[in-house]
Amino acid sequence: MESTELTIGNFLRHWGLKLALAESCTGGLVADRITDIPGSSDYFAGGVVAYSYEAKVALLGVSWDTLRKHGAVSRETVIEMARGARVAFGADLAISVSGIAGPGGGMPGKPVGYTWFGLSTVEGDWARNFTWEGDRRANKAASADAALQFLLDYLQKSA
Repeated sequence: MESTELTIGNFLRHWGLKLALAESCTGGLVADRITDIPGSSDYFAGGVVAYSYEAKVALLGVSWDTLRKHGAVSRETVIEMARGARVAFGADLAISVSGIAGPGGGMPGKPVGYTWFGLSTVEGDWARNFTWEGDRRANKAASADAALQFLLDYLQKSA
């Protein structure tokens, strides 16, 4: 059985689509997995690890108002992150991820492990979220898995 990232690469290459990424809590893990596939330069335009509010605003065009109103770990922020990455890289679609990897940083309504994912395409924008129960490393890995699965779900639905 082929890996999620290989399947994604085959879809993107087949349709001539370019992918961009905007990562926060995963720290580049999604990009690492995408670029583990030989020939990924055919479809991977690039990615940004925007950890701070300032980086999200400066590099991805996330609104300060959105960050103040909803925080970095929110549906609104990941949608803006994904749109910003898609535009910045001239890509056809982009995935974003922002979450609380732990062990600290959790708060009421946003516990450790709480993570949002955004997907922006020319057809529209979508988001989903999960809450992981692992340690920091496990939460980051689960978030990278979920980001790739979100993209694969979209590509399979569009096939």
